[in-house]
Amino acid sequence: MMIKLYKRQPDGSLCYHEAWINGKTITEHWGLAGTKGDTREHEVQSRNHKTELGRILASARGNGFEEIDTEQKRRLIVEFAVDGMGTPDDLDKRARLETKLNNALGWTGLGDCDGGSIGSETMEVCCFVVDFAIAKSVVEAALANTEFSDFTRIYDEDGETG
Repeated sequence: MMIKLYKRQPDGSLCYHEAWINGKTITEHWGLAGTKGDTREHEVQSRNHKTELGRILASARGNGFEEIDTEQKRRLIVEFAVDGMGTPDDLDKRARLETKLNNALGWTGLGDCDGGSIGSETMEVCCFVVDFAIAKSVVEAALANTEFSDFTRIYDEDGETG
C-alpha cells in the first residue's frame, strides 16, 4: 500500500510527500517533483497499514499536501517504432522499459507506468504523471544513452504539449 501527496508551492513548483509499507518498515519519501528527494525509514507500529501510513503523513497533510486523483494526471506516452506487430524481443524490451520508467518516475515523485501496447508498427508505454513537462524531461534523461534511447517520441496523450 502506498499513499502519495502533493502540494503546489506559491512559486509554482510542485512538491511530493509519500509513504509505503516495506515489510516491517515504512518508507517515507519527499521532495521537489523531478528530484529524488529524501527518504526516512519508520518502524511499523500496528497491523493497520492505512493507519500507519496516515500517521507518517499526518504532518504533510497538515501542511496542505493532498492526494491527486488519476483524472488530474496527464498520460505521458513513450513510443517506439517496431516492425509490423512487434516481436517477442520487443515485448521483453517493453517490460524492461516499464520497470525503468516506474523507477524513474516513482523516485522523482512524478507518477508511475501503467502498461503499454504493441502493434501496427509501434510500441507504446503509458505513464500517469502529475506534471507532464517535468516528467518528460526526467524520462528523456532516464532513457538517454540506454537501450531505450531509440524512442520515436514522447507525447501527452491528452493533447497538451506542456
